[in-house]
Amino acid sequence: MDTSPDPNREMILLEQIEHDPDVTQANLAAQLGVAVGTVNWHLKRLVAKGYVKVKRAQRRKLRYIITPEGIAFRARLTMNYIDQSMRLYRRVRQRVRDLLVEVRQAGFSQVRLVGEGDIADICRLSCLEQGVDIVDKPGIPAIEVRGFKVLLFVQGMPTIDGIPDRNLVAKE
Repeated sequence: MDTSPDPNREMILLEQIEHDPDVTQANLAAQLGVAVGTVNWHLKRLVAKGYVKVKRAQRRKLRYIITPEGIAFRARLTMNYIDQSMRLYRRVRQRVRDLLVEVRQAGFSQVRLVGEGDIADICRLSCLEQGVDIVDKPGIPAIEVRGFKVLLFVQGMPTIDGIPDRNLVAKE
């Protein structure tokens, strides 16, 4: 069981409780993709901090109520989440712009994009913004998304453990 405070998990818990105060821990666990014990730990923590109150609705049924402090806490968590997301977006955009400078210096105006998800979508938008076409053909540079890393592969460039070797240092 993961018992480290996770702001995103707590934010989602508070949102779900606000939406449905009669939600069960089993339902919360299923929505979060974690064990019921993990949800229980987070809820006990939120209750101890005064962000959530627990009332017995029926013999075996609980009702969770977010306190005013809990609403303020959720607002802070939401603002932090938005701030972190925007910082990630700006970092990825700048990283892709830097890589596209290298692509152009190598004499290319097209790239292949390898990867899926939000980071790949940011890469796609950055290429569009910079006027670089994304195509699926061999022999052109590839921008590859690996988790939160964005890497550039140019044909003939040596790699170390699958990461481009630019004078033994890969940009991240």
